Amino acid sequence: MMRCPHSYCVAVRRADGGLATEQAPLAKPSEQYPALGWPVLRGLGMLGQALWLGMKALRFSANVALPEDETRGKQAEISGWVMALNLVLSLGFFIFLYKFVPLYLATRLGDWTPALAGRVVFNLVDGLIRIALFVAFLWLISRWKDMRRVFEYHGAEHRVVFNYESGQPLSVENARRFSTLHPRCGTSFLMVVMLVSIAGYTLLPFESFGWRFASRVLLLPLVAGVSYELIRAAARGRRRWRWAVTAPGLWLQRITTRPPCDEQTAVAIRALEGALEL
Repeated sequence: MMRCPHSYCVAVRRADGGLATEQAPLAKPSEQYPALGWPVLRGLGMLGQALWLGMKALRFSANVALPEDETRGKQAEISGWVMALNLVLSLGFFIFLYKFVPLYLATRLGDWTPALAGRVVFNLVDGLIRIALFVAFLWLISRWKDMRRVFEYHGAEHRVVFNYESGQPLSVENARRFSTLHPRCGTSFLMVVMLVSIAGYTLLPFESFGWRFASRVLLLPLVAGVSYELIRAAARGRRRWRWAVTAPGLWLQRITTRPPCDEQTAVAIRALEGALEL
């Protein structure tokens, strides 16, 4: 999937080798709701739209992969409620693995070792456990063949974006020269969110497990919004500041991107061309 400021396009390789595309105009959240143009809130608007587009892209690609319903003579489709249920389950898994588990382990370590129970050290341990779980999860799923192909398409997207930003004509040959690691990838955003959360949670005075867990869930939108502003400021700042913010995400992309084949790069090119057409 590729998106431009006012459009997006999803391109999917069919089983017969052809390409299926879905493209549409796209309004910025702040154009629909002016309040989402304010600092911090604009990050939430962009994140919400990214999640919505991601679900649309997944549904479209899944529907393309489904076989034709021979009894009805039309393409089978995944219903919206199935995708909504998948989103709810994914959110629940995220909260359990990256909020509950790190907090529980940090609490137990604090009980066993009083030196780890101080507010600063406790939240540092909690954050490091969260990052370790996140990296380990990504590494494990990268060993799965189907996810490896997803990461190859991820690398294809980055190469094609670099190709476009260079001003050279979009082509498989030109895109092949570029890196699969891109500083404006959403992976960088996730890493910044985790690092900002360590500092943010340290400011909270809560001591009980229940209040700490509730605050981590309820303040997640605020942490995401602040992280977006940090990345936005870094993009306009000095090179060292920009490197400090983007480097963790670039390191993580060594797991979440893989060198693509030429056919995968061609799909990414078609997606970008489709987004640019509107």
